[in-house]
Amino acid sequence: MVENRPLLSILAHIVLLLGVAIVALPVWITIVGASHEAERMLQTPIPMLPGDQFFVNLRQTLWGSGLEGTNTAPVWMMLMNSMIMALMIAIGKIAISLLSAFAIVYFKFPFRMGFFWMIFITLMLPVEVRILPTFEVIADLGMLNSYWGLTVPLIASATATFMFRQVFLTIPDEMLESARIDGAGPMRFFWDIVIPLSRTNIAALFVILFIYGWNQYLWPLLITTDTDMMTIVVSIKQMLEAAEQSPQWNIIMMTALLAMIPPIFVVIAMQKLFVQGLTETDK
Repeated sequence: MVENRPLLSILAHIVLLLGVAIVALPVWITIVGASHEAERMLQTPIPMLPGDQFFVNLRQTLWGSGLEGTNTAPVWMMLMNSMIMALMIAIGKIAISLLSAFAIVYFKFPFRMGFFWMIFITLMLPVEVRILPTFEVIADLGMLNSYWGLTVPLIASATATFMFRQVFLTIPDEMLESARIDGAGPMRFFWDIVIPLSRTNIAALFVILFIYGWNQYLWPLLITTDTDMMTIVVSIKQMLEAAEQSPQWNIIMMTALLAMIPPIFVVIAMQKLFVQGLTETDK
């Protein structure tokens, strides 16, 4: 039985509201900054209420008319680059991890667990550790300033492979035997039984991996020298370092606001499956 303690309930709500305020304040300042003129954002104190230039700043930001001197492509193009990169990373990681986990769980071959632990050990070697040899390989293959160069080195995922292996181990052996009796081959069993049972886990991983790909900074900064291949995260840094002029804070804030929208949309659209994939244990 849970005791009714009004004082603790009030304290809990105060702490919760304080946490929400701390998280929401930078987002609110971003929205406010995106709705004012550049001159107003250089004055003190900074405004705390929205202005009337939101759609003007939106048009200038999306189509590049407000980005003179920033050495960046139009924001719509950088949003497209980030979207393609995030989708290729998320889909590629999930596809490779599903197949590798399926092979480890359902196929018997020599050194099977050895290969699994070799994959798992790669968690200790993130891109930042192997960035120089990886860059040399990508450069030798002629993949600089390309979507393949942005995504291929980031596609393999030991974490996703481990997670799908654990999910596949919970599938009863009776299902595999039933599929064999019905004449289903390995790939038929994979598509008709394994994939549907892993749907919520795939959705949860997709959200996490999409945000991971969207927020990449170091690798796109290194691999892209053409402004047309810049991602939205890299572009914000470039805008802050605009040569021979003060940062256009209204454009920067609008760019940051636009950069928030796709991850938020993905989380909201897949929220139900995301929560189920993280909490569901029974199959």
